[in-house]
Amino acid sequence: MVIRTDTALAPVSLRATGATRRRLYVQALFKGLFGLAAFLTVGVTILIVLSLLIPALRFFSEVSLGEFFGSTRWTPLFEPPSFGVWPIVVGTAWTTGIALLVAIPFGLGVAVYLSEYADRRVRAILKPFLEILAGVPTVVLGFFGLFLVNPEIVQRFWPIGTVSTFSGLAAGLVVGVMIIPTVASLAEDAMTAVPRGLREGGFALGGTRREVATSVVFPAALSGIVAAIVLAGSRAIGETTIVLLVAGSRPTLGWNPGDQMQSMASFIGFAGIGDQPTGSTGYLTIFAVGLLLFIITFLLNIVSIRIVRRFREVYE
Repeated sequence: MVIRTDTALAPVSLRATGATRRRLYVQALFKGLFGLAAFLTVGVTILIVLSLLIPALRFFSEVSLGEFFGSTRWTPLFEPPSFGVWPIVVGTAWTTGIALLVAIPFGLGVAVYLSEYADRRVRAILKPFLEILAGVPTVVLGFFGLFLVNPEIVQRFWPIGTVSTFSGLAAGLVVGVMIIPTVASLAEDAMTAVPRGLREGGFALGGTRREVATSVVFPAALSGIVAAIVLAGSRAIGETTIVLLVAGSRPTLGWNPGDQMQSMASFIGFAGIGDQPTGSTGYLTIFAVGLLLFIITFLLNIVSIRIVRRFREVYE
């Protein structure tokens, strides 16, 4: 017995429907917007470099690199001018180093406590305070350092020399307070991201909470911690308002942080609001110092990227 069937297969259309086409259009639109945003950041960075590089080249056509890096006297806005950049480089190193000495132990201590010791209620109280400290305007911190930290702490307890109204030590202390939330928040995020299984393995081997935190969690989160410290250091190097208000505006090449000093960023802020004629050598000095500051922070970021890649832990 033969059974015949005359049913034909329904044609299948490979064309996208209206809804599918709209989804593809939206996907392409957002892909283009995201790509534009990525290239925009690169373009802005290039424009910043050019805006610094072109005037800086004009400056170095008038002032030699030997005078810029070989002299130790920095008076570019006075007569006779001197363009030895080392006093403000040393001032930047002093304020940044003191700030990191304050921020690293306190910030990492807060991060370890919030990540490994604090319960949910304590975290709910401490985290908003960190965010409030991070949101305090730098000009407020500057006056805090000028009227409280320097006269009440530095002038009373610093044993070397005589501390005047302005000091690099007070500026470094206040900048350190400013960057504590940066170190604490990013380091705490890195420690929290460490898998729970590593902690449980440490406890299973008989480790105490301190031993697990310092011997297991801290090494596992080291790349994120290093990134937090470098980011905080970059912010400290570029801080202008606090250093300008608290450290003063007299560049001195000395080894006593209790003296008045000037950083590269504070010089840019000080000279930028002055009455230097546009195109003059004093005016072009701003761009030369800005380019040097950009190069220093750029090199720090390269070093931090290498360190992060070296110590990065990948968990599956």
